[in-house]
Amino acid sequence: MSKVLIIEDEVAIADLEKDYLELSGFEVETENDGVVGLKRALSEDFDMYILDLMLPGIDGFEICKQIREEKNTPILMVSAKKDDIDKIRGLGLGADDYITKPFSVSELIARLEALTRRIHRGTSAAKPAEEPEQLVSGPFVLDEKSRILYKSGTPIDLTQVEFQIMELFFRNPATALVREKILEGVWGKNYFGDVKIVDVNIRRLRIKIEDNTANPTYITTVWGYGYKWGL
Repeated sequence: MSKVLIIEDEVAIADLEKDYLELSGFEVETENDGVVGLKRALSEDFDMYILDLMLPGIDGFEICKQIREEKNTPILMVSAKKDDIDKIRGLGLGADDYITKPFSVSELIARLEALTRRIHRGTSAAKPAEEPEQLVSGPFVLDEKSRILYKSGTPIDLTQVEFQIMELFFRNPATALVREKILEGVWGKNYFGDVKIVDVNIRRLRIKIEDNTANPTYITTVWGYGYKWGL
């Protein structure tokens, strides 16, 4: 059972989400204050967070930033704002997905179930005996058992989503992948969100692995198509 922390200042919405998620098999805790929510997020163990942007005390952007500095736990951001800039900012700070109010409970549950499947696929899926647990590409080693990417022997801190994008790249070297293929391979066929989430995660990956993000060497853009991993 996945344990979820909802940080949402509107008590009625938080309680409604809690009720429906519990009926769907999730264990749920709620907090209505940003400061208290952040404290619990950092000090307690949860499998994922539902994080509203507009909160008293401290906003969702700062909470996301501080969580991501310490943990790779999946974060679903929620906002009444429909502007792309807020979505991009939230994803850029490390959120794994973004949903805009108003939304249906079924869509919320679908998003969380997709996150849950990615967690389990990433951490507990058994590999066939003939498949290596470490994939090597130039100075990089992708350890699928420990879920760690190394560059020249130094570990790079990746979220689950970022690691799964790297797995897709390592298994398709020197192959141009359209955004839709990356989206399907990492987020699943039934993902509700925007394909732009791929671009935001690629940008985050480049910051973490490239020597020069202005002129990337490892993750290159195939203009009008998608992205390619190659050395």
